[in-house]
Amino acid sequence: MAETKPGDAIVTAPEPGVSAEAAGGLSSAEAARLLGQVGPNEIPEERRSLLLEIGARFWGPIPWMIEAAVVLTAVVRRWADFAIITVLLLVNGAVGFWEEHQAGSAIAALREQLAVRARVRRDGRWQTLEARLLVPGDLVHVELGQIVPADGSVSEGACEVDQSALTGESLPVDKQVGDELYSGSVLARGEASALVTETGLGTLFGRSAQLAGAEPPPSHFQRAVLQIGRYLIVLALVLVGVIVVVSLLRGNGVSMTLEFALVVTIASVPVALPAVLSVTMAIGARTLARSQAVVSHLPAVEELAGVDVLCVDKTGTITQNRLTLAEPVLLDANADAQAVTLAAALASSSEGRDPIDLAILAAVPEQQLSGYETVEFRPFDPKRKRAEARVRGAGGVVFEVAKGATQAIAELAGGGSSEAMEKAVAELAARGFRSLAVARRDGGDADWRLLGVLPLHDPPREDSAATIAEAAKLGLAVKMVTGDRVEIAREVAREVGLGDAILEAGAFEQQGAELAAKVDSVDGFAQVVPEHKYRIVEALQQAGHIVAMTGDGVNDAPALRRADA
Repeated sequence: MAETKPGDAIVTAPEPGVSAEAAGGLSSAEAARLLGQVGPNEIPEERRSLLLEIGARFWGPIPWMIEAAVVLTAVVRRWADFAIITVLLLVNGAVGFWEEHQAGSAIAALREQLAVRARVRRDGRWQTLEARLLVPGDLVHVELGQIVPADGSVSEGACEVDQSALTGESLPVDKQVGDELYSGSVLARGEASALVTETGLGTLFGRSAQLAGAEPPPSHFQRAVLQIGRYLIVLALVLVGVIVVVSLLRGNGVSMTLEFALVVTIASVPVALPAVLSVTMAIGARTLARSQAVVSHLPAVEELAGVDVLCVDKTGTITQNRLTLAEPVLLDANADAQAVTLAAALASSSEGRDPIDLAILAAVPEQQLSGYETVEFRPFDPKRKRAEARVRGAGGVVFEVAKGATQAIAELAGGGSSEAMEKAVAELAARGFRSLAVARRDGGDADWRLLGVLPLHDPPREDSAATIAEAAKLGLAVKMVTGDRVEIAREVAREVGLGDAILEAGAFEQQGAELAAKVDSVDGFAQVVPEHKYRIVEALQQAGHIVAMTGDGVNDAPALRRADA
């Protein structure tokens, strides 16, 4: 058998669920031409010259003054001073170089989440290729658990996608024909074919990587040190000028005049300033460590002291990042809350590790489920939008249960949703809850009965409201940033006392002072992607704030890179 090299096509039969006659796809010649135009589907790794990176550590007002002191001490042959100042210069340069070198970690984390290989339709046949060879116009196919290899539009099939790495959304998102798939997201259910629209740095993932690797603006601390350096340089030049003039007017020799000038210049150079600042901030870091706060970048101590706006991720920071059932809405006169949650639990399975199924099963005591046996189970299907089970209960009675999207269950139970259900779903949606309808059928010939609606949400952490209130007392404004829907963001913000002024992603089409004023005036942001988070922090900085950002996902990397702390 011939050896397969990277990039070689592996031709196979069409994927299950995708017809062999499906229209679309490119020829190898078209793909090669487009690849030459748009480049490979990957995040390029920018490699800076090591010499330039090292040299940057010795460029600036303070390094210039220290370097001048090194030269001057050598000229006057004060070798002990020469050695001490040289060591200080090299140590400060090495520390700065090391911190600069850590900036690539965010990009590396992003690169690891990209698909390596992809199923693509080329020359009328499905093939497995390296994902870097994809181009706009390709037709790709993704299945359960696979990573979406490029941005595209669903052309066939239906699926649910976990795009939390990009948006931070707490639940998988339903995708139907015409909906957009993002590179780096993972299929949680179903399978779909998609027409590639963007590749490489043109994808949402690629733009996020670019922002994560962008050079952040100088911190307030750095600007203050640079200002001190410039002031000292001007002062030293003025003093040297005065000494030279006075010395020459007194008739001193040129050699004596130059020696006086050298002494004044060396004395005015703050050779110990960086070391003193590092030691001072290290003491602050040790103090914070006693409160279990770890400081990995010493200037952050000074930056954090001046922060007046804190942007916080919602999922896992303000909320528990754990789906929880709220009180069911009853739609059947003969059912109670326990019957609704029990029926939903019987139509769930822990084997697929589905977050909704796990949340429902966690809400039902195990002893309630012990008397039931699952005869047949049909897992959730993104096309049918429901899960069903045939169950044997006490006395051998067999019945069926179903749970799923409200419209799908309503059609199962009578051909359409009732006014009561529509009202319940609308009220829950306004509060940011995700609704699941539950139905039951007793016997094969009986009609399905709509039992009720289960609300699911990610509740706030117990200490979130108190922490936000304490921050407000200290003069720190907290703004919530989330990829979830506006309704969810508004409900969570209301519960923790942030306010309900939530700005959605559409507002970020504005620029400059107009955007800065709007961002500064609201309590939170919804339906945002990493690029929006970056612009939020940038706009707040333009409005004159010192901004801190918290986040625990790759989707937060660009904003974390831009923030002051």
